[in-house]
Amino acid sequence: MEAFEGLLAADFGGSTGRQWLTAAAIAVFFLVVFFVVKPLARARFAALAQRTTTAWDDLFVELLAGTKPLALLIFSVFFGSLALTVPQKVRTVILSVTLIALILQGGLWASRLLRFWLKQTIDRRREADPGSVAALNVAGWAGRVIVWSVVLLLILENVGIDITALVAGVGVGGIAVALAVQNILGDLFASLSIVLDKPFVVGDFLIIDDCLGSVEHVGLKTTRLRSLSGEQLVMSNADLLASRIRNYGRMYERRVLFSLGVTYQTSRDNLKRIPEIIRESIEAQDNTRFDRSHFKGYGAYSLDFETVYYVRSPDYKLYMDIQQAVNLAIHEAFESNGIEFAYPTQTLFLEGAASAVTLTNFNEPA
Repeated sequence: MEAFEGLLAADFGGSTGRQWLTAAAIAVFFLVVFFVVKPLARARFAALAQRTTTAWDDLFVELLAGTKPLALLIFSVFFGSLALTVPQKVRTVILSVTLIALILQGGLWASRLLRFWLKQTIDRRREADPGSVAALNVAGWAGRVIVWSVVLLLILENVGIDITALVAGVGVGGIAVALAVQNILGDLFASLSIVLDKPFVVGDFLIIDDCLGSVEHVGLKTTRLRSLSGEQLVMSNADLLASRIRNYGRMYERRVLFSLGVTYQTSRDNLKRIPEIIRESIEAQDNTRFDRSHFKGYGAYSLDFETVYYVRSPDYKLYMDIQQAVNLAIHEAFESNGIEFAYPTQTLFLEGAASAVTLTNFNEPA
């Protein structure tokens, strides 16, 4: 017993045996906590994640899975070392190793967090916007590069290396690279802008200047459209966003304006009936909303009517089917009421022989 008391009071490297025993007990305690509680907590939250639809418990399980045993061992040793009396240099080394382990573990957690968010986002967008998956993967890769670059700089600074010159050199090199590949970077950031802002998605029908087609693919550098005549149109993402885009995929209903003319011989009663005939012809069709129909004015050879109605769908084929049905219904109603459509004509009124002679002289060759 006296020998044991002597060991506890003896000096070992600046700390008593009692301090070393306390440090060992603290380290073992944290090791037990870390290596026993962590698997239990992970299993419990994994089971909970299977029963819930929220993402927070899945994220917690992912972070627990990314916690490395070596980091937990270093943390346990650090907590145990707090009970020891050690030289300042040794204390500095222990603190530096612990900080490096903490920085690396933080980098692993940040990388897992970024990957988890990216997976959730891609799963949500895969069916609705498959063209954005590639851009999101690139964004995730760029995010991981940034995370580990910060981790590397923090580690270098922690071990006593002056990173000011390194950061300045990387900055100058980055500017040079950016100038060399500015067109590619412009298209890349334009791709990310398309993914995040969503001015259009795959399947939308676009008109850009004199080009028109349906979006087939949104890539990192280009967007590809399939034109009505069948060929593929390839456009730079940066040029695409700099243009004025007419997106028919976001059309909720189609405004239709059409005009027709009847002959000047049409009676006044029939002129009054024509707007009602047109209205009835439009309202008889499904998916339509009548707006107006008016006797617009006197044309060169016709009495002109202007009509506006809406098709409650952006589908072009449906619009053409409805317009055809409206035209046939108007034609049938005009035929029943004896109303004649106008077409380009000229009527010459000849009075007396002098006029006839004038007309003949007018038609003689020079």
